[in-house]
Amino acid sequence: MSGGSIYVTPDDQVHGLSPQVMYEQFWIKEADQRRKARAVKAAVGLVVGILLAYRFDLPSPPVIGIAAGLLVGAADMFWAWHSYEATAVWRGRRRGETITGKLLRRKLRKHGYHILDGRAVPGQASIDHLVIGPGGIWVVDNEAWDPDTEIARYGERLFLGEKYGSKVAKALVDASESLAAVLSKESGIPVTIEPLLAVHGGELRRTVTAEGLTLLKPRLVARWIIRGPRAEFDGDQVELLARTAARVLRRMS
Repeated sequence: MSGGSIYVTPDDQVHGLSPQVMYEQFWIKEADQRRKARAVKAAVGLVVGILLAYRFDLPSPPVIGIAAGLLVGAADMFWAWHSYEATAVWRGRRRGETITGKLLRRKLRKHGYHILDGRAVPGQASIDHLVIGPGGIWVVDNEAWDPDTEIARYGERLFLGEKYGSKVAKALVDASESLAAVLSKESGIPVTIEPLLAVHGGELRRTVTAEGLTLLKPRLVARWIIRGPRAEFDGDQVELLARTAARVLRRMS
């Protein structure tokens, strides 16, 4: 339907419901269709497995066929679960900052990085994570969009679906610059801070950098930080910057 959406239906039963609720309702209603489609795929896998076993003269073609069918069915079930789980933050079932915070701690602490969560930048918006370590300082925020929102860079502009992402980028860039100025003044160490946005959901095919902001999947944030150092701080400087940030930045409740 022109101008329509997979989340919108003329059915009065879903009129006025949020896109997240409608998504969950349709997911439940389509469970039988997914099971039927999975059975067909498994059957095709079984047949292909048997044919390949005969073609290459492998032992026990029926067993190989059954194994192939089960593998195809399991793979399809996993992909369906993964697609649904990818919308959990957008649906409000999980908290993006909790997911990203755990990933950052697990992957960065052993490399000498400090992670401060839920801090308010003086005069700017709050931030989800501040990462301070030997390679520099990063502000990491979290955001979720619906599965149909394509996140991409065209030219020099950031696009979130059909809309410009300038407002989102500017907020984090301004917060990072403000925090860098505060930390530089309070610690006596000149610093710059790179803003990162961990994207939960949406359609993000690859890491995107536009308008001063880098958007990437949560599991890639720690790797980006480790592989792309922006400074060279020694242990004393890292400790001083971490203590200064903890003192200057107000913790969000």
